[in-house]
Amino acid sequence: QVQLVESGGGLVEAGGSLRLSCAASERTVSNYVMAWFRQAPGKEREFVARIWRTGSTDYADSVKGRFTISRDNAKNTVYLQLNNLQPEDTAVYYCAATSGMWPQRSTSSYAYWGQGTQVSVSS
Repeated sequence: QVQLVESGGGLVEAGGSLRLSCAASERTVSNYVMAWFRQAPGKEREFVARIWRTGSTDYADSVKGRFTISRDNAKNTVYLQLNNLQPEDTAVYYCAATSGMWPQRSTSSYAYWGQGTQVSVSS
C-alpha cells in the first residue's frame, strides 16, 4: 500500500510563503510520478504540479514561477514550495502518486492520495 501524508499547511498573508511536505511510504517518490493537486471550496480538484521519475517537473499555468515541486529520495519526501501566495491559492492541497507511465493532468490518473493539508491566504 502506498501511503502519503501531507504537512506544512497554514495561514499566511498574501505574498507569503509555505513549504508543503508529502511523506511517502517505501520508495514511492522515485518509483512513481508524484503530483500536487488542490481543491478550493466549491471547486473541483485541480492539478498544481508534477514531478516525473526522471526528476523533470511541470506546473499549472496559474502557479508557474511561484511554486516549485521537488523531492528528496533519501527522505522519500516530495515538497511543494509555495511563494508569493495569493488569496486564490487558498485550498486543501493534496499529494498524489501514480505508477502510470503517462499520467494526465487529472485526478483520474492518480490512484494514491494523501489526506490533504489546508493552505489559507489572507488579503
